[in-house]
Amino acid sequence: MDLYRIPDGAQTRWFSFENPTGAKGAAAPENRTAKGHAFDSVAAGQTVTLAEIKSSGEIRRMWFTVNERDPQMLRSLRFEIFWDGAEKPAVSVPFGDFFGAILGKTVAFENEFFCNPEGRSFNCIIPMPFKTGAKLTLTNDSSRLLEKLFYDIDVLQTPKPDPDALYFHATWRRDLSTKIAQDFELLPRVSGKGRFLGVHVGLIGHPDNVGWFGEGEVKMYIDGDTDLPTIAGTGTEDYIGTGWGQGKFQMRYQGCLVAENQPAEFTFYRYHVPDPVYFYKDIRVTLQQMGGAPKKQVVDLLKKGVEIKPVSIDTDGKFIKLLESDPPIDLLKHDSPDDSWVNMYRRDDVCATSFFYLDSPTNGLSELSDVASRIAGLPDKPVAKP
Repeated sequence: MDLYRIPDGAQTRWFSFENPTGAKGAAAPENRTAKGHAFDSVAAGQTVTLAEIKSSGEIRRMWFTVNERDPQMLRSLRFEIFWDGAEKPAVSVPFGDFFGAILGKTVAFENEFFCNPEGRSFNCIIPMPFKTGAKLTLTNDSSRLLEKLFYDIDVLQTPKPDPDALYFHATWRRDLSTKIAQDFELLPRVSGKGRFLGVHVGLIGHPDNVGWFGEGEVKMYIDGDTDLPTIAGTGTEDYIGTGWGQGKFQMRYQGCLVAENQPAEFTFYRYHVPDPVYFYKDIRVTLQQMGGAPKKQVVDLLKKGVEIKPVSIDTDGKFIKLLESDPPIDLLKHDSPDDSWVNMYRRDDVCATSFFYLDSPTNGLSELSDVASRIAGLPDKPVAKP
């Protein structure tokens, strides 16, 4: 949008506890206008309507802060957006994972769409157009009172909708123990016309595994793909723009905010802005559950009975494909050196928030999982209050 032009009939509205309806000339009426309602509490089980708009327009910015920012609370807060009067949400995600506090870990960062300037707030500037209305809610699915919620949602209301605009969607899923040789679905199959915008991923390493987790390739099944995808990457860290392992970094479209090896905990993101991923009938996006380690470590895991499956050996400039033979080559009997690199299917605790645009206000995906499965394994003691 040109900074020096005003769109015809556009009206700027901010929704907050100081003006929950966003009405003109109605903000900050309490306490004789002297900061009377900057925040509110959200009881256990309570749903708060953050904004309800009955016109066309576009959400331009969202800002939040809460006083309870421990992993379980951030994963227990359910953030939802409904477009054009739909009964089912287009966005239904854990609050923290959506805003970049993946695994409930708050990190100061800034990228193209999200930022957390000092680890205490949550900002989003993804443009989200709508045609006849929008409703945003926050539900406290925890068993605790959230004492303080501050927010503002900045909206541009317009006299008529953009007929070509797509609706923004976000979905979250988690598998506490992925299956051997079964790819994790970053985005289950979605039907319609749209654009895959990107993903936030969190990983907690399986306690029995050693070595590097990130050999899995991202695969995108587009417009009727079945057995084989149209798009495939070369490795997990490659997908987010780095290589030969993965440390902490943050950039506009790709980054890794948490990188801990003992035990393994990683959070990372990738947005397809300069490299758009369009689809016209359907899309499905997956991440192979594959890691790697020197052969000696992999052999030790196999002898201990750890559930892994070697798939290839990289040694002396040769790439040996263990699964192309029938039966597959037995790593325990192969004469490659002990320091050869072995890629292997493995199991981990993986979660993902996927972002996409769609030509429908609803997406047909499953409902957000229950709070018990969302918070399983996360630290159970709240961090100190600010």
